[in-house]
Amino acid sequence: MAFKELIKAIATELVDRPEDVVVTEIATDNNSLIELRVAKSDIGKVIGKDGRTAQSMRTILAALSAKVGRRAHLDIVD
Repeated sequence: MAFKELIKAIATELVDRPEDVVVTEIATDNNSLIELRVAKSDIGKVIGKDGRTAQSMRTILAALSAKVGRRAHLDIVD
């Protein structure tokens, strides 16, 4: 699905260690849970100041999921 690839592309551009970016998708009937894992040193870059970067990724994901007709949620796992 496009959710996983979208989040991976965004996160890879944000971090210093793109080889450590791991995105998994847990899909059910109408829902998708996207889990993003990055290196410990890059967690701040993915979350951003006051969580703005993470919220921006969630907004983009919500727009895509509305277009596709599914619900998607992004979890940043450390």
